[in-house]
Amino acid sequence: MTPKIIFSDFDGTLTDHTEFSPKFLEIIEFSTQRNIPFVIVTGRSLSWAHFFLTHFSKLSHVISEGGGVISYRDEKGIIVDEFQVESEELNWLEKFSKDLVERFSISLSADSLGRVSDRAIELSDLKDVELKEKICKRMEQENINFSTSNVHLNFWCGEISKYNAVKSFLSSHMPNISVEESVFFGDSLNDQTMFESIEHSVGVSNIDEVITQLVHKPKVILHGDENKGPNGVLNYLKKIYK
Repeated sequence: MTPKIIFSDFDGTLTDHTEFSPKFLEIIEFSTQRNIPFVIVTGRSLSWAHFFLTHFSKLSHVISEGGGVISYRDEKGIIVDEFQVESEELNWLEKFSKDLVERFSISLSADSLGRVSDRAIELSDLKDVELKEKICKRMEQENINFSTSNVHLNFWCGEISKYNAVKSFLSSHMPNISVEESVFFGDSLNDQTMFESIEHSVGVSNIDEVITQLVHKPKVILHGDENKGPNGVLNYLKKIYK
C-alpha cells in the first residue's frame, strides 16, 4: 500500500548530523508535488515548530517536543498550538525543572527557553555517568518521564509520545487517513513509540549507531552511506512513490 501521509523525525533523519541539508528541501518539494502531507515529528522545541511553519510555507503542521504539541497555521495564517497534556502537568514540569537545576547545579538546554511541554539537558553536559544516573533517578522518583534523542535528555509530565500525538493529529486534522496508511522515518531512541506502532516504519542507515539500544526497531532498516539521514529518506520515498 502506498502511504497517504509521511511522518518524519528531524535531527539525524532530515538533517546531516546536526546541519541543515539541501535534501530536506528536496523532500518537502517531493511530497508537495505529489500532494502527500508531510509532517515533522520532532523532539525539538515549540519555538522550532514555529520556525518551521514560518519559514517553510509548504509545511502545514509540525509535531514538536516529542509529541507534546501539535502546531499549525489556521485559515488566517496564525499559528495555533494544541498541547497534548493539561496545564496542571505543564505547571508541575516548570516547578520540577527549577528544582532539578538548583539541586544538581546543571543548566537546561538553550532551547528550553522555547519549550513548554518538555525540557531538555544537553547530552554533552551529562558525560559524567554518575551525575546522569542521579538525575534520571530523581526523575523516576517524581514520576517524570524521560528519553534520549541524538542531542538531548528530554523530560516531561504526562502521557506524551510521538505516537500518541500522531494519533491525535490524524483524528483531529486528517480523519480520512488512518495510522495504517502512513510511513514514518526515524533514527533515534525517542522514535521507539513510532517504530513499535507504525507498521511502515523506516530507519535511515545511521540508526546503526543506536540499534543495539533499541527495544523497538523499525520494520525497515536502510543500509549504506548513501542512505544516511535525508539521503535515505529521499531514496526510499522515490522507491515507494514511483
